Amino acid sequence: MNPLCGRCNLVVYPTEKVNCLDKYWHKGCFSCEVCKMTLNMKNYKGFDKLPYCNAHYPRTNFTCVADTPENIRLKQQSQMQSQVRYKEDFEKNKGKGFSVVTDTPELQRIKKTQSNISNVKYHEEFEKRKTGGEVPHQQPSNPSPAAYQPPAATQNFNYEPTPAPVHQAAAAPPPNTGGGSGKRYRAVYDYAAADEDEVSFVDGDVIIDVQQIDEGWMYGRVERTGQLGMLPANYVEAI
Repeated sequence: MNPLCGRCNLVVYPTEKVNCLDKYWHKGCFSCEVCKMTLNMKNYKGFDKLPYCNAHYPRTNFTCVADTPENIRLKQQSQMQSQVRYKEDFEKNKGKGFSVVTDTPELQRIKKTQSNISNVKYHEEFEKRKTGGEVPHQQPSNPSPAAYQPPAATQNFNYEPTPAPVHQAAAAPPPNTGGGSGKRYRAVYDYAAADEDEVSFVDGDVIIDVQQIDEGWMYGRVERTGQLGMLPANYVEAI
């Protein structure tokens, strides 16, 4: 059974049907509530499940608060309280020095990296002094096992230590974009975003992480561009 038009309440046949705002419309009946300008899926704006053009879309205006004597008094009182709290905290923490930083795994990794870098710097200085004819008077007290290789029995005592490799942090895994969850759709028409919260795509693009908002609009991510936003439901089909 064919549905009824949301404007004229007459039967809407498939060839002239527009499905939007939880209703079915004739293409000619899908118009602005104020100026009656015929709209389409690219230029309409929905409010209270009714279509509007961009010029007559209801907008919410902020209310200005009058700067009354009572509001001025409360503002001054809040400023005084914040200053008193700051002075109390300052006096309480005065002379305590620096706070102790928790030795987290991330800080341990950074310390280890800095230690390896300092080993490399030491061996660079060692090579410079060796080239210039200077002989170091002492070796580091606790050399790292990875800093140099012990000389063989047949080698000269003036061995050339191997610089320690700089520790590199493991590459962080790519952020989980949620590509494995949610529904996937394929665009069957080109669509250009008419508002900043919408996404543009072309015919054949794959839309992932799709969430149904209503019968006319969805929310998802364009796999090709990575853009996330709203898109019309009748411009895509389920994969």
